Amino acid sequence: MSEVPAFAAQAPGVEITLDAGLLRITFDRPETYNALDAAITEACAVTLERCYGRSDVRVVLLTGRGKAFSSGAALVGDDPLASFDDDAVTRANRLVHAVVRLDKPVLAAVNGVAAGVGCSLALAADLQVAAAEASFALTFGRIGLMPDGGTTTTVAAAIGRARAMRMTLLAEPLTATEAYDAGLVSHLAPAGGFAPYVDEVTARLLAGAPLAQTATKRAVNAATLHQLDAALDRENLGQVALFRTADTREGMTAFVEKRRPVFRGE
Repeated sequence: MSEVPAFAAQAPGVEITLDAGLLRITFDRPETYNALDAAITEACAVTLERCYGRSDVRVVLLTGRGKAFSSGAALVGDDPLASFDDDAVTRANRLVHAVVRLDKPVLAAVNGVAAGVGCSLALAADLQVAAAEASFALTFGRIGLMPDGGTTTTVAAAIGRARAMRMTLLAEPLTATEAYDAGLVSHLAPAGGFAPYVDEVTARLLAGAPLAQTATKRAVNAATLHQLDAALDRENLGQVALFRTADTREGMTAFVEKRRPVFRGE
């Protein structure tokens, strides 16, 4: 029976439950396509950090409610940049660290759009099940920013430099099928069968040997994501500098106003 675990941090817009070893984190702001604000990001990071070493948590599942997994950072108001500070990237990086460093398998059930830091989070998970209608987009460049959440490492490690450059410099989205064929995600659910397929993969993880899963995750991440900390540091420095530019202010404002930005390199 699902219940809210006592160790979970709470925030409006995210639902956290524990049932028979499965910790389920559901982004629950469908009206915003599950945009991640500071409170949600912080609550998820704290909860995952508290999971470390707990025997009652065997597997973590990340998913979204509605049409999106997560559309990324929440951009609102007449001056959306005003809600961002140097801690915004730090919070996102903390969440990615919590996913990668956790001693349990983390599965991202990508039910729809995964964009910006939402895409970063999905790709930081150990496994991804993509719904047929899911898509993956690193849209940071559209608002005058660079990728963060470790994607300068995770994407290149998964699909290579050339395809990573297309996703980041041109902000080209990948469909679920394209992402699976490219090796960006681990599983592609059959059309109309997303929920049962997620349950199947989850059950297989729950039936696995926990100590072996922990050792395997650490070994694979050590071999493929050994530059993650350095990438997060570079992303943090670059992103914080970009927050102070006119281009980023223009990009965020244009996004909120639903128009094409005009960048001037300022």
